Amino acid sequence: MRVREIIVVEGIHDKQAVERVVEGDIWVIGGDRIAERFLRELERASASRGVIVLTDPDGAGERIRKRIGSRIPHCKHAFLPRREATSVHGLGVEHASDAAILKAIQQVRPTVLAPGEATFTMDDLLANGLAGQPFSALARERIGDALGIGTGNAKAFLRKLNALGITRSEWECALTTVRRDIVND
Repeated sequence: MRVREIIVVEGIHDKQAVERVVEGDIWVIGGDRIAERFLRELERASASRGVIVLTDPDGAGERIRKRIGSRIPHCKHAFLPRREATSVHGLGVEHASDAAILKAIQQVRPTVLAPGEATFTMDDLLANGLAGQPFSALARERIGDALGIGTGNAKAFLRKLNALGITRSEWECALTTVRRDIVND
């Protein structure tokens, strides 16, 4: 698969994993600290080619994603479900299968809504058991996987729903799918 945008990953092993399935430019941050020079280069590149952020599904990956997203508001985000980025050797993009990486890139989501343009509220999460319940974290993880947006605590998940432009129909479809899967488990 050929990708026009620049794909940003955390480390060299992540780059090697992505190169197995994607043809294009892959830039390596080199850890959880992002140099100002790197951010300026990304800003320039995003104006002409676009940027896709593909980080590990962990706290450090989310911090990197947030920092890049704040500097490059129209970047796109590719998310790997935690269970698909885990192996006996660890957690991260480098441990994901080729199919999982390809799926994450194919399901890339642009940041579309500015703060204050919320479609979803905490009431939506509470009403569907995605906040305030003992099983809420697992439910958010499953819904996030179904939507291809990753997971997070209730506040972070709500921010992703709104920032990544999830529609009500996508939301309802994901809820239905996850509920059906839970009943069949």
